Amino acid sequence: MTTSKKILSALFFGFIIISLITAQLLGVNTQSFADNSNSISTSYKTPKYIFMFIGDGMSHVQVNAAQVYTGNNESGKVALGELEFTQFPVAGMATTQDSTSFCPDSASTATSFASGVKTHSGVIGKKVDKTQDAKNITEIFKENGKKIGIISTVTINHATPAAYYAHAESRNQYYDIALQMATSNIDYFAGGAINKPTGDKKDQKDAYEILAENGYTITKTKEDFAKLDKNSGKIYAQSPKLQDSGSMPYSIDYKSGDLKLSDFVRKGIEVLDNENGFFMMTESGKIDWACHANDAMSTIADTLELNEAVKVAKEFADKHPDETLIIVTGDHETGGLTIGQAYTGYDTAFNLLRNQKMSYVAFDDMIAEMKSNGQIKSLDDVMPIINQNFGLKAPSDGSSDSLAMTDYEYKKLQAGFEESMKEEEARADNQEASIMYGGYDPLSVSLTHILNNKAGIGWTSYSHTGTPVPVFAYGAGAELFNGSYDNTDVFFKTLKAVGIR
Repeated sequence: MTTSKKILSALFFGFIIISLITAQLLGVNTQSFADNSNSISTSYKTPKYIFMFIGDGMSHVQVNAAQVYTGNNESGKVALGELEFTQFPVAGMATTQDSTSFCPDSASTATSFASGVKTHSGVIGKKVDKTQDAKNITEIFKENGKKIGIISTVTINHATPAAYYAHAESRNQYYDIALQMATSNIDYFAGGAINKPTGDKKDQKDAYEILAENGYTITKTKEDFAKLDKNSGKIYAQSPKLQDSGSMPYSIDYKSGDLKLSDFVRKGIEVLDNENGFFMMTESGKIDWACHANDAMSTIADTLELNEAVKVAKEFADKHPDETLIIVTGDHETGGLTIGQAYTGYDTAFNLLRNQKMSYVAFDDMIAEMKSNGQIKSLDDVMPIINQNFGLKAPSDGSSDSLAMTDYEYKKLQAGFEESMKEEEARADNQEASIMYGGYDPLSVSLTHILNNKAGIGWTSYSHTGTPVPVFAYGAGAELFNGSYDNTDVFFKTLKAVGIR
């Protein structure tokens, strides 16, 4: 080798060594990412703050439906609306099967995210043998000095939030999970209520009391919530407004001044502030519940509120660009939602969904009250309420009104009304009824089906499906989330981003 070549070689290797030393001093991790043809080297800084957003039941189509709804459906100008997280520079895709099914449940998929293991449907934070605990990411981050926040729009001891602090053979062990919540030492819980706080038989010590005994400040009013700050200690901030089963209201049912998911994220940033950073898991759980009920407008509204919560995190990340990682994903798909259905062909009309003013739950409550007051004798008594809250009208001769039902649709609504007026135990219990109503109130599910179909939306199920979910990432370490991988890899990629594994 000539002298000049030796000098160039020495300079090159010297440059590599200096670069590696500089990376260590600046807190930069150097990782390799494989593409289909070769291996490339990428450097990124270690995140101090990690936001994990989970849209329960949210796959690509739920996201796309929100984009269509906020976009332009005018012929010749059709364009999607943009969500904050769909504009993130990194987008991946994760498979969702668990150890028992390609149509998994929220317990097993959340366990995959939180602990990096495959387990049975219905199991929280345990390995496939259902006996060994799977250490979760919040336990690991706690050991590394980070503060932890767990937020959910559904009950706080429901499957997804529970996977981030509890270990249980069954997701239905609500009281036991609530006790683990009390001793978890998680810094900030927020959102829905505790399900079954006194046990299945309502004969156990109240979990709220046990939380308070373990040092938690519990707030249930907007005024007390506003007073919380980083000196408040361990917190459980329950939503002042609750809806079905102790969850936060559907976004479509919010009233002016109600606390929203985005408010709980904003407060979480404030109370978790510390020099070691934090990990905050935020679940929009009622995307899943709306999809189970085949209520497209409620699904879209909760997806858009999740997007508002992500915006809060993004504003924070832009103030801490080298220290923040944001991950947005879903745990599985629910309902088999599709854009396009049998009798609308290639047409969509998502603007029709704007006529829906309330969720199926709020409508069910309204109808139940009318029934108890003896106000309903026939479908004609209900049609003004239907028109006011869903826009749908009875068939009209020669009308081109897109919200006027066809004779076929009106017969479906009439059948749903007649079933709904029966006592639950007297309703049809056969395969056809299961396909038509899925166990939901026959009137409200008929309404949402008719309106959804007119808009060009179809459903295949009232349960979960096996489609993969998108993973969007932004900030320090986001590059790790490119590509196609298993949902357990989200756990390992998150730890790798912070340099723990």
